[in-house]
Amino acid sequence: MLMSFAISSLKSRGKSLALTFLSLLISVSVLLSVEHVRLQAQASFNRTVSDVDLIVGAPSGQLNLLLYTVFRMGSPTNNIDYASYTMLQNHPQVSWAIPISLGDSHKGYRVLGTTQAYFEHYKYGNKQPLTFAEGNTFSGTFGTVIGADVANTLNYQVGDNIVIAHGMGAVSFHNHDESPFTITGILAPTGTPVDKTVHVSLAGIEAMHLPPAQLHELLEHPEEADAQLLKVDSVSAIMLGLTSKFATFTLQRELNNYPDDRLMAILPGVALAEMWQMMSSIENLLRFISLLIMLSSLFGLSTMLLASMQQREKEIAVLRIIGAGAGTIFRLILTEALLLSAAASATALLLVFAVFTLTADWLASEYGMFISANVFNLHNLLVIGIILGATLICSLVPAFDAYRGAINHKL
Repeated sequence: MLMSFAISSLKSRGKSLALTFLSLLISVSVLLSVEHVRLQAQASFNRTVSDVDLIVGAPSGQLNLLLYTVFRMGSPTNNIDYASYTMLQNHPQVSWAIPISLGDSHKGYRVLGTTQAYFEHYKYGNKQPLTFAEGNTFSGTFGTVIGADVANTLNYQVGDNIVIAHGMGAVSFHNHDESPFTITGILAPTGTPVDKTVHVSLAGIEAMHLPPAQLHELLEHPEEADAQLLKVDSVSAIMLGLTSKFATFTLQRELNNYPDDRLMAILPGVALAEMWQMMSSIENLLRFISLLIMLSSLFGLSTMLLASMQQREKEIAVLRIIGAGAGTIFRLILTEALLLSAAASATALLLVFAVFTLTADWLASEYGMFISANVFNLHNLLVIGIILGATLICSLVPAFDAYRGAINHKL
C-alpha cells in the first residue's frame, strides 16, 4: 500500500519529477559508463597482444622491452644474436617464435622486420588473429605489409612502392631510395599499434643496408641473391608461444641465465599490468569526477523533495486524518526517493548497454578498446547498490522534515 501511494504521489508532481529523473539518469549513466569503460579498458589494454607467453630481448628493463616490442615506442638498447632466435626456434618447450627487428621508419611510422610467423601467430584482443583487408603477406625480399592506419593516412594501395628511411623520426636525412618496397598487403584494422606499423622481411632489412654495388646486383637478379649477403646477424626481440603454460617460468629463468647471449625474458601480461598501474591517477580522477556528478544529482533529488514539502501539507494532513502515523510519512518520503533512484538506475543500465552494443565494433577498430556490452555484472550491480544507499542517506533530511511536519500537524 505504501509503495502504491508513493508511485501515485510521484506521478502527481510530473514536471519536477521528470527533471529530477533526467538529472539522475544522466549522472548514473556517466558513473556506470566510466566504471564499465575503466574495467574494460584495463582488460583491453592487457589484450593489446594476446597468446604470447614470453617476450625475449636484451636486458633493458621490463617496461622498455614491452614498449618497443608491443607498442612500437622507444628503442632497444641492444640487439640479441640471431643464433639465440635459432636456438629458441628449436627449443623443445617453444611452439613458435616471432623475431622482431626495429630501427627504421617510413614517414614517422615504425618499420618492423619479421617473418611469416608474425602473420600466423601474432594475436590481439580475445586471441584474434591478424587478417588482411587487401592482398596478402610479403613475398620476396622487397615486399611489405602495412597496417590500416598507414594505408588510410598515406592513401596507399596494394602495388604502391614506398621508401624506408633510417631512424625513427618523421623526417629523415637518410632514405633508402635505392631499395623501394612494394606493398603486397594491407592488414584489417585492429585498434592496436599493428595499425601504425610497416612490416617487412628480415631479409629486406638486411638488403636495404647493403653497399650500393651489392644492392644493385640484388635488384638486378633477385632470384640469384647470395644467401650470405642477406644473412641476419641479430634481431631486436623475439615473441614466444610455448607448448605448455607450465613451462613459462622455467624457460624464463633459463633464458635470463643463458650463457651464450645477454637475454631477458618477460611475461607480457605482468608487464602490461605494471604499466597500467602507472596510469592509475587518471583512472582515479575519472572516478572522482563521476562521483561528484552523482552527488550533485542526489542533492538535487533531496532539494526537490524538500521543496515539495510545503506543497504537500494538505496531502500529509489527509494521511494523518486517515490514520497514517508520522513514521509512515517518514517511510513514504524514503520510498519515493528510492523508487525514483531505482528507476533512473535501471534506465541508465539499459541505456549504457544499448550504447556499448551499438559502438563496440567502432571502439575496437578506432581506439583498440574491446569493450563488452555486458553491463549486467556484479560490479555494476554493486555500484547501483551504492547509489541507492547514497539516495537513502540524502533523502533522510526531507524525510525527517516531513516527519516533523506530521507531528506538528497532530499538535
